Amino acid sequence: MDLWLAIVIAVATLIIGTVVGVFVGITYRKKVAENEIGSAEQEAKRIIADAMKAGEAKKKEAIIEGKDELHRLRNESEKELNDRRKEVQRQERRIQQKEETLDKKLDNLEKKEENVAKKQKEAEAKLEEIETVKKSQFEMLERISGYSADQAKAYLLEQLDSELAREKSVKIMDYEQQLKDESDKKARNIISLAIQRLAADHVTEATVSVVALPNDEMKGRIIGREGRNIRAIETLTGCDLIIDDTPEAITLSCFEPVRREIARVSLEKLISDGRIHPARIEEMVDKARREVEATIKSAGEHAVIDAGVGNVHPELVKLLGRLRYRTSYGQNVLNHSLEVSYIAGMMASELGMDPTIARRAVLLHDIGKALDHEMDGSHIELGVEVARKYKESDAVIHAIHAHHGDIEAKTIVACLVQAADAISAARPGARRENLENYIKRLEKLESVASSFEGVDSSFAIQAGREVRIMVKPEVVGDDRMAVLAREICQKIEQELEYPGHIKVHIIRESRAIDFAK
Repeated sequence: MDLWLAIVIAVATLIIGTVVGVFVGITYRKKVAENEIGSAEQEAKRIIADAMKAGEAKKKEAIIEGKDELHRLRNESEKELNDRRKEVQRQERRIQQKEETLDKKLDNLEKKEENVAKKQKEAEAKLEEIETVKKSQFEMLERISGYSADQAKAYLLEQLDSELAREKSVKIMDYEQQLKDESDKKARNIISLAIQRLAADHVTEATVSVVALPNDEMKGRIIGREGRNIRAIETLTGCDLIIDDTPEAITLSCFEPVRREIARVSLEKLISDGRIHPARIEEMVDKARREVEATIKSAGEHAVIDAGVGNVHPELVKLLGRLRYRTSYGQNVLNHSLEVSYIAGMMASELGMDPTIARRAVLLHDIGKALDHEMDGSHIELGVEVARKYKESDAVIHAIHAHHGDIEAKTIVACLVQAADAISAARPGARRENLENYIKRLEKLESVASSFEGVDSSFAIQAGREVRIMVKPEVVGDDRMAVLAREICQKIEQELEYPGHIKVHIIRESRAIDFAK
């Protein structure tokens, strides 16, 4: 019994101790939790306070920035407003000035209108006065002459008829004389055109510039260290030096013959001297240029003397001398000009004309070839321009312009220039182009012209400088001819190679045939 009591007491004591321990623990945890909650509340209050302070600072900063931005925008707006205000004021001043100008013009216009109206009234009054005077004069004339207006008119017509009969007889005599003169001129044209169809042989001239060398070692000296000598020569002369495997020779290549001649003379002097370096090259090129210019001037003066032509402008003499170094299809142009001048002078003498003007025109007919490597345009256009510049006569200028048929020859001198030029050019013998190639080129020109619809036949004339095309009138109308000429020109430009210009001449001829029975 005492054992069970002791067990019960012990159990009760354990339970009471457990309850008390749990209570004490709960009380302790509560105090700890309350302490933590208090510290958390304080921390939250601190954070809230810090956040409010930071917010206030941000707010103040934003307010300050907003004020600054507002101030800046206000200044920019005021500046823009001032600029616009000034622009408006400037426009107002301009408008005001224009209004004042318009007012002045209106005032002047009103004054002019008043003056015109006043003058018109005065003119009407004078016209009425003139009519009155005219009427009184007619009446007075009728009283004095004893004729009425119709009778006076008939009398005047009768007198005029008799005077016209005499004038008609005088005119008929003038027309007869003019017809005789024109017939004589046409006869001379026919003779000139017949001569123009003639062709003669001529010896061509080589145009390749080759400089002979004493030995092949000289090629290396001309090239120089790292090519400095050959570069200096090419730069100063404008010519290309072709140094290949050809023994003891150098070829000069340049489209401009005077520069090629200067390069040839310079190279020969350098080879003869033996001292070849850039400074010496520059000295020799300058010396060669002076010598070639002197040669050009001398050649031009000799050509003028040989042709028997005087008073030629010095610049034209220099251009003539440049033709010594110019070739056309292998034919030396200066020799060609001199030969043509001799032929034209002889033909002019045979036709009873002054040979001097013919020789002068022919000597200058190819003067444009001295400039066509330097300036744009054909040698005919350049020749006409330079002849007009140095005050040549209209007859000479017209002969230069017409010597290839670009325009119609209107003078005997122009026809003589065409004929003599054709004879010297020796179609197809004098030029480097052989007969076979010449014929092929003309046949190709005719075939191109004949390939179009409506073309009946085509003929290449003037050494291929002109093609005359006969068209079928029932196929090609007048409105179609200009278009057809343009199309043929375009096809010729695309398919053929030729010097100068080719004139396309289209002829449309309508014929009507009937028989009387």
